[in-house]
Amino acid sequence: MKLSEIWIYPVKSLPGIRLESALVNARGFEYDRHWMLVDDEGQFMSQRRSVKMAKIKVALQNGALQLDYEAKESLRIPMQAHDDSKITVTVWKDTFQASVVSEQADNWFSDILDMPVRLVSMRDAVTRRVDPGYASNNDQTGFADGFPFLLLGQSSIDDLNQRIDDTDHVMDVRRFRPNLVVSGSRPYAEDDWFRVRIGNIDFRVAKPCSRCVITTIDPDTTDKSPEPLKTLNTYRKKGRLVYFGQNLIHDAEGSLSVGDAVEIIE
Repeated sequence: MKLSEIWIYPVKSLPGIRLESALVNARGFEYDRHWMLVDDEGQFMSQRRSVKMAKIKVALQNGALQLDYEAKESLRIPMQAHDDSKITVTVWKDTFQASVVSEQADNWFSDILDMPVRLVSMRDAVTRRVDPGYASNNDQTGFADGFPFLLLGQSSIDDLNQRIDDTDHVMDVRRFRPNLVVSGSRPYAEDDWFRVRIGNIDFRVAKPCSRCVITTIDPDTTDKSPEPLKTLNTYRKKGRLVYFGQNLIHDAEGSLSVGDAVEIIE
């Protein structure tokens, strides 16, 4: 088995960036979910509330985050840019302090989304702990929903596509927003993993990932359809939720590259 794809999502719920290699720090991949949009109450924004977020292009270039939207002038933000103000933000059940990036960024995003939003970042001094029900005291993450990494098996995506009776809706990996895609495993093999080594870094498999309506948004057109949730509901449903992929927590820092070996420890 090999690591076939690496993805980071610099701004939570905006499109991701595919990389050939990436550094792993205490929170996960460097710059993964390092920024986040929040509404005027500090609640995190996602494509559930504004599908326009899926149309904003994201790049990391020359020490800056670059954002583009249709014909609008690009927004460039130095990697460590923030003003001196902090606000309280909420990601699901977690509430903590985040740093405001700039008024310019707030205005740029607010104009696109047609509502007042703010762009915030997570400074190095901030520690957001992972749910202790699945983690140790030292485990942390950025603005991700709850865990540092999401892993998917390519064969699992392929199997899902074979089950979907709709040739117009082939499920691109981008629908599921993984950080790590593994090739060479059987479909859904990741369901049975407890510990896995990728390259030189060991990971604990924390819990399956429940899937939401964002998976039904086409990443290219932003059109919505019943798939893949319609099909996943027929064979991946447990209780009231549908699961696809696994949340991981890393045991060390370092780096990963496409092509790294994947080994099941237990």
